[in-house]
Amino acid sequence: MTDLPTIDTLHELAALVEKEDSDLYVRWSKGPGADLTDPDEQTSRDALTGVPLPGLSANPLAVERWWGDRPVLLWVARRLYDYRHLRELRGPGVRPWVLAGEEIGRGPDNEPLVRCRRPIAWIAERALTESEHLINAQHSDEWGPLDRRT
Repeated sequence: MTDLPTIDTLHELAALVEKEDSDLYVRWSKGPGADLTDPDEQTSRDALTGVPLPGLSANPLAVERWWGDRPVLLWVARRLYDYRHLRELRGPGVRPWVLAGEEIGRGPDNEPLVRCRRPIAWIAERALTESEHLINAQHSDEWGPLDRRT
């Protein structure tokens, strides 16, 4: 399952989100090869307590209605930027990938817990860099990634 296609740019990710249904999620992990070894045991683990969670922690890519006609590009940039620190925190081989799935619960940080129906694609470093540039171009001193270490 590691032979997924790769989404190279933020524009490609935005186009995918605009085209697909609202069941797309981004997950930061070593990928579907690690996460989907047993289809009946798709779990994450709470970092604070070690408690197994009944699904894969992931973030929705679906654009909320309240976003209105604002750029989908900025929406997906935020989705990537918010959790980019997980790559360093979780160690080598961790990277973002897109999956189609269904929400089956909520984790302790109110994050969706998802059952993956289908891995879609890896997200390339270039798209991550583009998301960082777009977020920084917003010049907001009150906003940043969801990194508890800072």
